Amino acid sequence: MFKIGEALVGKGNEVAHIDLLIGDKDSNVGKAFAEGLTTLSKGHTPIIGVIRPNLPAKPYTLVVPKVTVADMDNANKIFGPAQAAVAKAVADCVEEGSIPQDKIDEWVIIASVFIHPKASDYRKIYQYNYSATKLAVKRALAGYPSWDKIAYDKDRAVHPIMGFKVPRLWRPPYLQIALDQTSISSARKVVEQIPASDNIILEVGTPLIKGEGVKAISALREKSSSMFIIADLKTMDVGQVEVDLAFDETADAVAVAGQAPTEVIDKFIYEARRLGVYSIIDTINVSDPIKLLKTLKELPDIVELHRGIDEESRKKHQWELAEKIKSTFKGKKLLISVAGGIEPDNALEALKAGADIIVVGRYITQSKDIERSTRLFLNLMQGDIDLKRVHVE
Repeated sequence: MFKIGEALVGKGNEVAHIDLLIGDKDSNVGKAFAEGLTTLSKGHTPIIGVIRPNLPAKPYTLVVPKVTVADMDNANKIFGPAQAAVAKAVADCVEEGSIPQDKIDEWVIIASVFIHPKASDYRKIYQYNYSATKLAVKRALAGYPSWDKIAYDKDRAVHPIMGFKVPRLWRPPYLQIALDQTSISSARKVVEQIPASDNIILEVGTPLIKGEGVKAISALREKSSSMFIIADLKTMDVGQVEVDLAFDETADAVAVAGQAPTEVIDKFIYEARRLGVYSIIDTINVSDPIKLLKTLKELPDIVELHRGIDEESRKKHQWELAEKIKSTFKGKKLLISVAGGIEPDNALEALKAGADIIVVGRYITQSKDIERSTRLFLNLMQGDIDLKRVHVE
């Protein structure tokens, strides 16, 4: 048997983070247990978990400090409250039935323990590490987390130490605000007035990139650390190079022109996928988007049905293609965005036609009341992801 568990409990300098392995004595876990006990490392000396001196818990548990123990003050935290907490938690897991009593002489546990050098409250060190160890043991033996849990949380979670969110487009519809200004300062003024919402995507428009370069992406990122940002490159050549440029400036998605040679588009999509960013094909002036998609080695993440500003007066929207594209490539993970003259009175029609993303530029960015104009579109969409969520588990 080889089981893995993890848990983080508490806050402040006394926060506890436990990583542990549970397995049979004659398994790889047992071998690691023996090697850990006999192969010592300076500052990371493993110890047997004891409830008190001369009373080890069973299954035997090896407590391994994650953070280098540099002095006796920090050693006392490991040998004292941390060791006792881990051992007591293991013993209580046996008593409560989480660990079968008939396995206590067959299994061993290795618990990696995080103790912050500035932790000072022994009571909290004990309490947090006790809770974290019990939780990690139960999770390990239950096979936690399930794939359904991972899939549900991976695009909505915020790592507490990282401090910012990395959004993914898993819950359409979205409002994409096209920042087509020609200077970073004017784009920032717009961004500062946009209300916070999980349904908003920022687009660093082609005019802005041409005016300021790809540095405009990272400049806006300073104001929007947790927002999904698209670099509307409209690449026509050297697809891989332009993806790399935008990626280095923290873009979450990049756009290639559908009019580009298929070799360029293929390399563009390949590079975006390699780097883990979304690829978008802008179909402006593409007569048959479905035919184009069928010629590609791989599909993009997003197809943008785009009617250009200069052709709005003579060309109709292609919204009806949204469902046709989805049915043609049924089973593929493909989002459809629509752009060109989107306003509140036709946005709902676009969404009903199958659009996952509506792209709005002038109606918002040139408005006298940017927040109000934005909310007119947000009212057509579902609310924020975690509006009522107050606890992580």
